[in-house]
Amino acid sequence: MSESNGDLVIKSQHVTRIYHVDEIEVHALRGVDFWVRPGEFIALMGRSGSGKTTLMNIVGGLDHPTEGHVYLFGNDIAAYNDIQLTTLRRHRIGFIFQSFALMPTMSAFENVELPMRLIGAGRRERRQRAMECLELVGLTRWASHRPQELSGGQQQRVAIARALVNRPGLILADEPTGELDSVTGRSIFELFKSIVHEEGMTLVTTSHDPVVREYADYTYELADGHVLNVR
Repeated sequence: MSESNGDLVIKSQHVTRIYHVDEIEVHALRGVDFWVRPGEFIALMGRSGSGKTTLMNIVGGLDHPTEGHVYLFGNDIAAYNDIQLTTLRRHRIGFIFQSFALMPTMSAFENVELPMRLIGAGRRERRQRAMECLELVGLTRWASHRPQELSGGQQQRVAIARALVNRPGLILADEPTGELDSVTGRSIFELFKSIVHEEGMTLVTTSHDPVVREYADYTYELADGHVLNVR
């Protein structure tokens, strides 16, 4: 690979992750090399237990490698303390989860603007940006609805809008279509492709759904903690 760390959004070098369950070592990742350029839509695919979610968690600073290095935006995050990792996640990374992870007592609008509250953005700025993001995902009409009043696909779109609201350089989506039907799942991948193009963001998703190959720029296939191939 010719790019330097600073030319990439993500670069992992020989990343290993070993968990200890009682006296048993579980090798979740076995020397993974992985990189993502700015503005790419990347999919991590593989069966349950292949290591894709572990890799995603390490890239997002939610877990640490046992060995190896992970660079985000040119910086080795292994050297970051908890405060630095929290700042990184709040300002530069947007997360999307399979279970949507919305606040049930808040409206769609309030869920979307919440990350902006956490970084101290002003009220006018929060409202403008939150409505921009809801418009991008096609949900302005549902801004005042709470999650239980929305379909699964609509809830995931709210979660996507929330991930976008702070204009992160990187979005990490872990099985974002896992609880959706096939038609709705395809619409989410179409939306991801549009976001990468229109917002200039970089997006990495894990998925079991082979449909993602139609939309991703590259697909990394993992098995038993190894990258088998890149397409």
